[in-house]
Amino acid sequence: MKREPGAAGQASSPPRSDPRVADFLADLANARRLSGHTCVAYARDIARLFEVIGATPLERLQAIDIRRAVAKLHGRGLDGRSIARMLSAWRSFYRWLAKHHGFKLNPCEGLRAPKSAKRLPDALSPDAVSRLLEGVAEDAQELRDKAMFELFYSSGLRLAELVGLDAASARGMRADAEVTVVGKGRKTRSVPVGRKALDALAGWLEVRAQLARPDEGALFVGARGERISPRVVQARLSRWRLKQGVDAKVHPHVLRHSFASHVLQSSGDLRAVQEMLGHASISTTQVYTHLDFQHLAKAYDAAHPRAKKKS
Repeated sequence: MKREPGAAGQASSPPRSDPRVADFLADLANARRLSGHTCVAYARDIARLFEVIGATPLERLQAIDIRRAVAKLHGRGLDGRSIARMLSAWRSFYRWLAKHHGFKLNPCEGLRAPKSAKRLPDALSPDAVSRLLEGVAEDAQELRDKAMFELFYSSGLRLAELVGLDAASARGMRADAEVTVVGKGRKTRSVPVGRKALDALAGWLEVRAQLARPDEGALFVGARGERISPRVVQARLSRWRLKQGVDAKVHPHVLRHSFASHVLQSSGDLRAVQEMLGHASISTTQVYTHLDFQHLAKAYDAAHPRAKKKS
């Protein structure tokens, strides 16, 4: 959970003693069986409530008091997502107080957090992607790695989709140049596979038996011959990046973002990108139009006579 800088140092219990808080947290842990991490997060959020309301009793808090508290926290630099999470915790606490202590009013109901600035996903430039993927594989593990990374960028796969692929789905792929993946909500979709990814997959399939157990159905396997784990994929990509001398921080989702932004820059077809990414809503895909605009804006600043900075 993202928190305001310095929030991690807050005590996990409210600064002012109130036995109802301890009872609420115990109920979360015992009745609702929430994890210890989640209970600590609730405790910190409620501690922040006590911090901002001062000496005002919980029973006397009104919606206007919560709005002032939110404005104060936002003014300190707490982002909208953190405040939304905090409001959710406060609402839950007041619902519990209504059920167990007869509170008549929940001052947090209906209140919304300030909107957060939308963070644009990272994306590599086409040149950086080329530098990353042009590396030569020297053994079976690197042939596997190259196939994985080419497929990430070629088809815009999620990490879970890639590790979930079976070898059977890759055999015969060259004929139709597409692969079927299982995405979020167990929804399947077919995505195109580019020539370089197909070549890399063919190279990996030739040596896959060196690493895979005879009865293992996964397309990509780890050192034990079983289906590769997401963490291993991330570690291998970091290793590959260093070997290729790519300065930018690279993780699997960066290759998916790069795929989406580069396809959109070339085609301008937002609906097609939505389908290939497996987004349920086109509003999720629209973030890449901002990336595309950034790319165009940089080109404009660099090339247009009226935009060039004076030297």
